Amino acid sequence: MPDVENHIHHLFQAELQFRLASAVRIATTSKRQPLDVPTVWIHGQHEVPYEEIALRQDQAEYAAMLIQQSTTLTMAAVAKDAIEALVPKLPNVVKASKTGMDSSIRKCIREASPKQWKTTDDNVAVAYHIARLVRNAFAHAPFAPTWKIHPELQNCVFIIDSVVELNTGGLDGTAFDWKHYGGPLALLRLCQYVRHEILNDPSGPRIIVPPAQRSILQQGNLILEQVDAIPPDAVRVEGKKLPDGSLNLGGGHSLRVTKRK
Repeated sequence: MPDVENHIHHLFQAELQFRLASAVRIATTSKRQPLDVPTVWIHGQHEVPYEEIALRQDQAEYAAMLIQQSTTLTMAAVAKDAIEALVPKLPNVVKASKTGMDSSIRKCIREASPKQWKTTDDNVAVAYHIARLVRNAFAHAPFAPTWKIHPELQNCVFIIDSVVELNTGGLDGTAFDWKHYGGPLALLRLCQYVRHEILNDPSGPRIIVPPAQRSILQQGNLILEQVDAIPPDAVRVEGKKLPDGSLNLGGGHSLRVTKRK
């Protein structure tokens, strides 16, 4: 398989992992994900009994969150590898910049590029630096990621319009937070951007999309599901109303009643 096709394949594999991890997290949180494991698991010279690998519900929900987080790292890692490996070999994929960056930011990303890796496209450089910085944050401490920003990349603002934005000012040495770069969907968009806009993936739009089985809205980590009736085992919660009449759901979320059209 040619290098370009190989990296396109890796990027799509990373997106599939993220999509499946997102589905597993929804199912696990909703207690619809079976937690079955082998009664006895034998692989090679090792044997593990059920009691050693069985999961409680709370453990499964926490693990599902960690799996989804790890897939965001994977998308960043494969995006970084694809650009680093292919852009020098594919000058024909360089396109005109659409970022509208000012000269100081453009100078920053050009000077920060490794000597062995150069591009005249600002968007390609931005995609590379964001992917590399995210990957580096996770690489040395995957369960407690921390930003490691080299001096030449500090106080830079990396932007790809409608895709991702990262301001490195004051981040070096701080704990990784989704608010710094826009969250997991920003990294999904970055992965797709590298695949489609930089590597020119020839595959067209999806033709067959399975219909949604449930109406679910997710905002950040808040999951809302439409139901036909209140479940019999639902627990009534007395929430605190805010001055505008909305209900405080915690985590910065609120719920308010609006008139249906």
